[in-house]
Amino acid sequence: MFKSLEYSSVAGLLTIVINRPPYNVLDIAAMEEMNAALDLVASDESCKLLLITGSGEKAFSAGVEVADHTPDKVEHMLEVFHGIFRRLQKISVPTVAAVNGVALGGGCELALGCDMIVAASHAKIGQPEIKLGVFPPVAAVLLPRLMSPAKAMEFLLGGNSIDALEAERLGLINRVFAKEAFSASVETFLAQFLSLSKPALSLTKSAMRQAFGKSFNEALAGAEEIYLKQLMITEDAREGLNAFMEKRKPVWKNA
Repeated sequence: MFKSLEYSSVAGLLTIVINRPPYNVLDIAAMEEMNAALDLVASDESCKLLLITGSGEKAFSAGVEVADHTPDKVEHMLEVFHGIFRRLQKISVPTVAAVNGVALGGGCELALGCDMIVAASHAKIGQPEIKLGVFPPVAAVLLPRLMSPAKAMEFLLGGNSIDALEAERLGLINRVFAKEAFSASVETFLAQFLSLSKPALSLTKSAMRQAFGKSFNEALAGAEEIYLKQLMITEDAREGLNAFMEKRKPVWKNA
């Protein structure tokens, strides 16, 4: 189906693997495939969770092909690249980036565009664009929302990479796992979400997303509306409450 990606769906987990070894650099064709893959995710009703990772142990992705930044290509390149993030923003299920090596430039942005990030202990992330005389538009928007504005400024203006433990300390990464146990640790991390109700996961994400940038009362009103008008009419909400009162394990219908 894809030349630069691997796409799979198993028991509610959809996985996209960037497969352009050794550093999984994204050219325009690969990014067009990523957009197509994300369209598949959005239309797959069985999907409960999306995982994006890279092949091998060297890199999640070392970024966008520098040759695609030339004046004759840059406008189209940005349109295709930013299409990835517009699609990620619309995906209702949780998204996780598993950073298995370096994540630089556009690769770092791709990880940041997911809801959660887990990383191997040897991983490094960075936005070195400033050293090429440019800046990363997606990171310029996302980073001040994910960390302190001053730290975001230092990260983007300095162009230096940080290791996984520092990124975790700054709140950019959820968990850091040992390199030799990375695959098993990621599987365990994902299992906690895959065991839950799809509507509950999606609507919790929706409530958090709609609250951003609003006053407390406005955000709470939005969360109340989602809770009452979308969540409480689902079969899983009734099942979860009944199972608790009946002291049994819920059987989710993901509906």
